[in-house]
Formats: sequence, structure tokens, C-alpha cells
Amino acid sequence: MQVDFYQLKRDPVEQVLPAIAQRLMDQGDRLLVIDAREGGLARLSRALWDWKPETFLAHGTQEEGDPEIQPILLAAMMTEAANGARHVALTDGVWRDEALDFERAFYFFDDETLEPARACWRMLKAREDVNPRFWRQEGRRWVQGP
Repeated sequence: MQVDFYQLKRDPVEQVLPAIAQRLMDQGDRLLVIDAREGGLARLSRALWDWKPETFLAHGTQEEGDPEIQPILLAAMMTEAANGARHVALTDGVWRDEALDFERAFYFFDDETLEPARACWRMLKAREDVNPRFWRQEGRRWVQGP
């Protein structure tokens, strides 16, 4: 199981998530996105709609009906991926252990959620069945590193 930690310094998650979602969709994968912040799902939905004029990142919410057909499913609470996703994105800075049931998790955090992210890193690093990776922004690029 792989967990990718993304430290948000320059850009908010609404600018970072669409690029990751696009890569997953290009590979034929599906994504479950979890965000419990007030207005978080609406902001992410708008970001997915506005990502690039030439692309369409099809998505919907758990509550809108027919979640199983959505390539990208947005939900406020961690639930079973009704859309069959093998990948989950935790975009509100809160780790949820249920993310370990997926093949890959994307865990986004910022300065406000830095300490819980560090604790999560230590916990996951100690597990043999988890491969945590850390990503940070350098200019417009993401680089892997300590």
C-alpha cells in the first residue's frame, strides 16, 4: 500500500488535486475524494470542472445519486468507494485509517495540519505493509524528498 504525503505550501489542494485526478483518469483508474471541511466538496467540484478547458474530469458526490458511475467520487465522510475506486485522496488534512483499505492514498496537508501529518508519517513509516512517500513543491514542480 502506498501513501503519498503532499505538503501544500504554494498552492491549495484545489489547484493540486485536478492534476493528480487527471493522471489517474488517463490510466483508467477511479478516485474517491474525502473532504469534511465546510464548503470543501463544492470548492473541489468547481476546481475539477475548471481544471483545463480541453479536459473534462467527470465527477459527482455520494449524495447526488448513481455514485457507482462516477470516475471521481466526492464525499464528506470516509465510506466504501461506491465507484469502485482503488485510490483515495484525503484533501482536508485529516488522516483516516480506512484509507489503508485502498491501493494508494493521497494525503494533503498544510501548515495548520503539519503536526498531525508528522504523527501520521511516523505511524505509517513503522508499518511493513505501507510505503509512505513525501512530496513538496519547488516552484511549480513537485519533488519527492525528505
